[in-house]
Amino acid sequence: MDSDRIFLTAEWLDLALLNYEVDPDLLRPYIPRGTELDYWDSKAFVSLVGFRFVNTKVFGVRIPFHSDFTEANLRFYVRRRHQRDVRRGVVFIREIVPRRAIALVARTVYNENYAALPMAHDIVKNENGSISASYRWRSDGVWSEMRFESQGNAAPLKDGSEEQFISEHYWGYAAQRDGGCVEYHVIHPSWNVWQAQHAEFVGDAEQLYGAAFAAVLSAKPSSTFLADGSSVTVMRGRKL
Repeated sequence: MDSDRIFLTAEWLDLALLNYEVDPDLLRPYIPRGTELDYWDSKAFVSLVGFRFVNTKVFGVRIPFHSDFTEANLRFYVRRRHQRDVRRGVVFIREIVPRRAIALVARTVYNENYAALPMAHDIVKNENGSISASYRWRSDGVWSEMRFESQGNAAPLKDGSEEQFISEHYWGYAAQRDGGCVEYHVIHPSWNVWQAQHAEFVGDAEQLYGAAFAAVLSAKPSSTFLADGSSVTVMRGRKL
């Protein structure tokens, strides 16, 4: 790893993922230049993701009051051909964090669509190995919430599974104001996941994501799971 290119290190923990199959035409306006939609079993997905940032350092520095926080994002999946490899990555529709400074840095460095809103979360880990999680954010006085309750114990990702497809996109792509694209590498080990006994999103999605995505999020998810998470390293971006 080229250490002088590290932008951020942290732990991403307790990642709740609600995944929705969507019409690819909904996503086409958001596809950054140089990438194409990535499909699993001929299906395109968006995911609503809630998780915890812990022990965050930017350029190796831990910033007081900004190292542990919650994030929720709406994302979809793309790929880019690079020489003989295929880089599978994520594009964010919107990302929510609780502090303005975090949103400002992300918008400045990557031109990501961040919003700073009041947020809260609850994580309960039971003695039998199950887990429940909720992630909440408030916009115009209205709380929206992701809720997840697991069944059974966490297990490694299965090769070729939908959960592996959703979890193991190790690149990020961000469209730029000039029409270009920034690519950045996200490094972490494979995660263990819990299957859902119950998972849902409730709240006002239209204000944050628009009417088309709000309609998607009002339906039952195609799949849901929770990943335990790990340490992560986010490299500095490169303009394509």
